[in-house]
Amino acid sequence: MYAFSCTINQSYDDAVASVTAALQEQGFGVLTEINVSAVLKKKLDIDKRPYIILGACNPVLANQAMEAEPDIGVLLPCNVVVREEENGSVTVSFMDPSAVLSLVDNPGVAALATEVRGRLRKVCGAISAL
Repeated sequence: MYAFSCTINQSYDDAVASVTAALQEQGFGVLTEINVSAVLKKKLDIDKRPYIILGACNPVLANQAMEAEPDIGVLLPCNVVVREEENGSVTVSFMDPSAVLSLVDNPGVAALATEVRGRLRKVCGAISAL
């Protein structure tokens, strides 16, 4: 699997705020926000349910990864998707860093991937409890 997810019982906007706050508690900032539904509406005039990709980054861990493997940036940041389902629930999906970073044959990167995965799992657990 390349991702793991959880469902939360909040409005979409509240879910985005909760995910962002939970990421911050684990040392992640959100570097990018891609509002996919807005882009599809603007570019293709397609209406989609709310869907955003958050580019999450823990600067300390990202720096360690770049020191171990200078080209690792092509696999960063960790993407987190927040999307509204048809029934109004919100699904939050996390890129599994262990799966993605297994492409890099470097034991130092593998250890960092395990740590990042653990932190993202904590975010998933925290927002699931809301």
